[in-house]
Amino acid sequence: MENYITIKEDFETEELINKSRFITYLFKVENEEEAKGRIAEIKALHKTANHNCSAYTIGDQHQIQKANDDGEPSGTAGVPMLETLKKEDIHNVVAIVTRYFGGIKLGTGGLIRAYQSGVTEAIKAAGKVRIQNAILYEVTLNYDQTGRFEYDIADQPYEIVDQVYTDKVTYSIHVTAEDVASFESFVSETTQGQGQIKKEAELMLPFPLSI
Repeated sequence: MENYITIKEDFETEELINKSRFITYLFKVENEEEAKGRIAEIKALHKTANHNCSAYTIGDQHQIQKANDDGEPSGTAGVPMLETLKKEDIHNVVAIVTRYFGGIKLGTGGLIRAYQSGVTEAIKAAGKVRIQNAILYEVTLNYDQTGRFEYDIADQPYEIVDQVYTDKVTYSIHVTAEDVASFESFVSETTQGQGQIKKEAELMLPFPLSI
């Protein structure tokens, strides 16, 4: 897959609009089966709700898109939710909005705004990350090299995820695919060519969005 943006974590939020209770859920999913499973889960949790509307988009190019109004007037819930996910450039996420009707009709415009805002605010609260192609490296150093290495790497976009201490120190480090060349140069310069470096695996990992 190509790099794509998704939510940082699953999220749930709730608001009251003209006495109607709207509960918005966002879940990260990898495929359509997972999305359908999450929708079924929320429907089972809220059996007495008037509506459990949903939308999901899957794939780095939004290859799979689905929306469901679940009894709301056509086009007032599922599609606005889906369009919000796409406007926010969110991928591999299912959004579900549960509504408990409070007795006051919102009208077409009111419903669209309610379902859109629920998803928009949930995305803001959940946060965004970019899923990027990355490499897991192992870098092995002598103890006398670790001080400078750890000091210098703190200012770099590389993430130390583990350290193992034996007769030497071995660091496990995540590096985005686009930073591979600069990382290998960094290790060579920082250790004066003495660091042992090895590619361990290719991964798809979340990284903070550049501001």
